[in-house]
This record gives sequence, C-alpha cells and structure tokens, in this order.
Amino acid sequence: TAGGSPTAALGRWGLSAAQGAAAGAALRFLAEPAVPGSAAARFLIWAVTGAGKTEMIFPLLQSVLEARGRVLVAAPRRDVVLELAPRLAAAFPDQSVITLYGGSPDRWKRGGITLATTHQLLRFRHAFDLVVIDEIDAFPYHNDPMLDFAAKGACKPGGKYIYLSATPPDKLQREAASGRLRHAKVPARFHGHPLPVPSGLRVPSVQQCLAQGQLPASLIRRLQRSLARGAQVFLFVSRIRHIEPFVQLLSASLPRDIVIQGTSSVDADRANKVMSFRERDIRLLVTTTILERGVTVPMSDVFILDADSEMFDEAALIQMAGRAGRSKDDPAGSVVFGSPHWTRSQRLAIRQIKQMNRIAQKGGYLRSSF
Repeated sequence: TAGGSPTAALGRWGLSAAQGAAAGAALRFLAEPAVPGSAAARFLIWAVTGAGKTEMIFPLLQSVLEARGRVLVAAPRRDVVLELAPRLAAAFPDQSVITLYGGSPDRWKRGGITLATTHQLLRFRHAFDLVVIDEIDAFPYHNDPMLDFAAKGACKPGGKYIYLSATPPDKLQREAASGRLRHAKVPARFHGHPLPVPSGLRVPSVQQCLAQGQLPASLIRRLQRSLARGAQVFLFVSRIRHIEPFVQLLSASLPRDIVIQGTSSVDADRANKVMSFRERDIRLLVTTTILERGVTVPMSDVFILDADSEMFDEAALIQMAGRAGRSKDDPAGSVVFGSPHWTRSQRLAIRQIKQMNRIAQKGGYLRSSF
C-alpha cells in the first residue's frame, strides 16, 4: 500500500517527538504487505485531545499517494470537513482534494485525496488503499452498524484503515489492550505540557441552583478566579433547557462587564457565538456537549456542572476537559468537575488523563513535570 521508507515519509512534517513516534509506527504498519484474502488491516492512533492528530496523518497520506494509491479521510461533521479541506490542500498542493458532504459540489469528482463526512462512506465500494476515520468514537459513526459496514466496504481488499481518537470506544480499547488491534498512543500535546487534571467541586445540581435562584459561593469564587486571570470560560451543562436560565443566573452573580452567552445544537446563531467567544467578545459561554470537540479557544478554563449526570460518560468528560490547556501560551488551564456526587465516569476520566500524563513523562515527551 505504502511507498518509500517510513523514515523518509516522516521527514518534512515537523512533528513533535510524540507525534513522530506514533506516525512512525503507523507508517511501518502501512509498509507491511497485505495478507491475500484477509480483511483490511486496522491501526489505532490513540492521541490525547490537542495532540495534533491532523498533522500526524500527513506522512501517512504522503506514503500512500507516492505509491499512486487513493486515500479517504472521513470526519464526523461537515464543519470538520470544511476546516480540514484547506489544510490538506496546502499540505498536498500537487493533489486534487475532493470534499464530500451533503449537497457538496464535488460529489461526482475523483481525486487522490477524498475528504468526506462519515455518511458519504456509503457511496464507495473497494475504492481506497487507505481509509482514515477521524474521531471513531463520535456521532454519527459510533454505534451505527450501517456506517461501520460502509467504512469496511470503502477500502480495497488488502487496503488499510487508520482510526484516530482521543477517547476510543471500550471495544477498541479492549482490542488494543489484548494485542488484537495494532495501535500507538500519543500521550502528550504538541506543546509538550501535561494535560490539565480536573479537580472536583461539590456543588448542588444545576436544577437545584435554578430552583433556589442562586449559585453557590464556591462556584462564583472559582469562576471569578478564572475570569480575573483573563481566561475564556467554557461552562458545560447537561440539558439544553438549562442554558438560558443559567445564563441569567450567572449574569446576576458576576460583574456586569463580563459578557455571558449560551449556545447549543438548536441555536441558529451558534457559529457566530463561538467566533465571538474566540475573539473574546464573549467571556463565558454556557453550552452542552455540542462543543466538546473540534473547538480550540486559546487560554480557556473549563467548568462542567452536573458532572455526575448520566449524559456525561467518561469520554464526554475527557473531551470537554480537553478544551483547556491547548495553547502553548497557556498550557495549564484549569478544569472543574462540579456536582453533588462523585461518579465512576468522573473517576475514570481523571484516571485516564493522569495515565496519559504518566506515559508522556516516562516517554520524555513533557517539557514540564506535573
């Protein structure tokens, strides 16, 4: 499937040591000859939030393209596809990048690189030498047998799959642990600082705060501390219906010059609000898991209220926590799990974050200790 040597394919991309180690392992996997008659082989890149997954796939695409192969990169949402398209075009100026999503003008074109939403996998049968599936654990791919079947059909016999995830589904984690799924971990972010470890804050539920019409003093103090240091504050809640009344409660509890807004999957103005948040016109954004992925805002702190909610599993907590500390200029952003109870999901999320930090420290990938 792949052409050239793994070492040569890594050369031009300027990866960090942690990125380079994982990409090198994936390149060696691609270089292995296919077993005749076998299903397409799979490889998981398990990379922490903010590790720079996109940059890691560039040498993999280069390797297959140099062997005159075709590659497909599948992402869960249209906005991710549209963000990736110019980056792939800039990285591979000699290749045509075909971008596919619902209503895409490229849908009848053919090129060396196809970038598509996961639903577009249904269009292809034995078409690609390499299929890269980003955020394998995300909606709509996760737990959708139809899309899983489509992904398996998109690869040529003897082709290869690369899965990317910060929070792989339990099934893939078990396969990786047992040796049935080849994988590489990227335990450190590109800037070489440890992941922020969440701290717990015992506070009433959001519903109780709304019923009482007041916020606990401990929460107000923590929010004020974040705002005073100049942080942008993500505040996650579990229910869309809680957003607007909670924005009002926050506005009555914090200084008037702090602009507070809320957004969710049903907000037609969500994209503009996220842009205003990035530009610091909005300082505190109340939202749901719709913003747990794919949003990078420099100098952010994260508060997750109702962190004990059944809506927030281990993966969701890790993804939301992953909004903090992504910038090299502010790598130690804070994360707060606020809830009246401590749950297994919260414990597991913290355990995985600490485990990745330990692996990164042991591998020599961190600039600072934790």
